[in-house]
Amino acid sequence: MKIYTKTGDKGSTSLFGGKRTSKDSLRIEAYGTVDELNSALGIARALNPKLDLDEIIGRLQNDLFVLGADLAAPMGTRSSHVQRIQTEHIAELEQTIDRLDARLQPLSTFVLPGGSQLASQLHLARTICRRAERFVVKLSRKEKIGLFCIVYLNRLSDLLFVMARFANYSDGRQETPWIASPKS
Repeated sequence: MKIYTKTGDKGSTSLFGGKRTSKDSLRIEAYGTVDELNSALGIARALNPKLDLDEIIGRLQNDLFVLGADLAAPMGTRSSHVQRIQTEHIAELEQTIDRLDARLQPLSTFVLPGGSQLASQLHLARTICRRAERFVVKLSRKEKIGLFCIVYLNRLSDLLFVMARFANYSDGRQETPWIASPKS
């Protein structure tokens, strides 16, 4: 089978279930940004994180395929290939946040994104996750979507923040606190 089909040459693509839609539709923006997030996590994983973070990133990348399928399948689509984000996915994110956060110093101020290469990449992934969340929220106002897509992305961005902090901690890197500028 060839990788190119030529069916999208006029600016449309197929959703699960066969319905065609414009490549610049809100639904495509939403799951396209989830795909971008997955690629950003692939870069993080290429930085050879320690085993615990590597396993977490691998699990997240698989979950993001589920989320992408959830978003690519309009509600009511009947297919054995369509998985949807469930409460179990969210519970797993929360458990991971709690486990990693328990090893970190409590925050007393905002921190600037950065530190090690891995932490910086995880902060970038967090911001992409927030953009995906904004697209999914917009989409949910126009169309029915999976019940847990927004919650998943919201919790995932929290996890990516904690993972970035944990990456700095694991590498012995200090976080840079945000210092408010004096009022002019």
